[in-house]
Amino acid sequence: MTAPQGYLLKVEGLTVSFDGFKAVNDLSFYVEPNECRVIIGPNGAGKTTVLDLICGRTKATDGSVKFREKELLTMREDQIVHAGVGRKFQTPSVYEDLTVFENLEISYPKGYSVFGALAFRRDAVVQERIQEIAEMIFLEDMLSEKAAFLSHGQKQWLEIGMLLIQDPELLMLDEPVAGMSVAERVKTAELLNRIIADRSVIVIEHDMGFVEDIATRVNVLHQGKMLSEGSMAHVKADPKVIEVYLGH
Repeated sequence: MTAPQGYLLKVEGLTVSFDGFKAVNDLSFYVEPNECRVIIGPNGAGKTTVLDLICGRTKATDGSVKFREKELLTMREDQIVHAGVGRKFQTPSVYEDLTVFENLEISYPKGYSVFGALAFRRDAVVQERIQEIAEMIFLEDMLSEKAAFLSHGQKQWLEIGMLLIQDPELLMLDEPVAGMSVAERVKTAELLNRIIADRSVIVIEHDMGFVEDIATRVNVLHQGKMLSEGSMAHVKADPKVIEVYLGH
């Protein structure tokens, strides 16, 4: 596979072995700007491990992951975040005792360094940015509400907002609509389609209806390897995908 011109992320030959078991095996794919790449596949296919490898949570055995020509596999997790890669895990991780506003404020990138944190002020620029993100994640009327009182779906949106306020170029989301109501899933698809106007997103998901609503391209993993890649229509029609995943 040849990397397209202007790619944002290049994953090549990515492999991780745990006691001889290859959870991800010689995986290659390329993500372009303003793309929503969805990774699907049966349980145990290696989907979450791929995100763990990209964000530095798990160390690869072999291969390369380049983001804007920077090799991520040699970087720490915090360096990868500062390079422009944001990661949301499956379970929402918000500060429940803080308000929606405070959760977004504490994520604002001015506080990354010690001096930045000491000099941080809740100025008009910060407040304007928080308002902008809150509107995008459908929480503009809940800025003074404690996160503990949000619904599960609203907590998912808040955590996405906490990443967006850091302005990453690549956002990685693990099953963002798990446990959501139908109405929340529809709004989340709307949110992701808005997000890719300015950045790229990699999503792990099992809800095929949701995948159809958001995916630019789809990767199907099976036993740590790429089984199929292409549009949703392409992978749905692939006999190998039907046999090992969609058919079940």
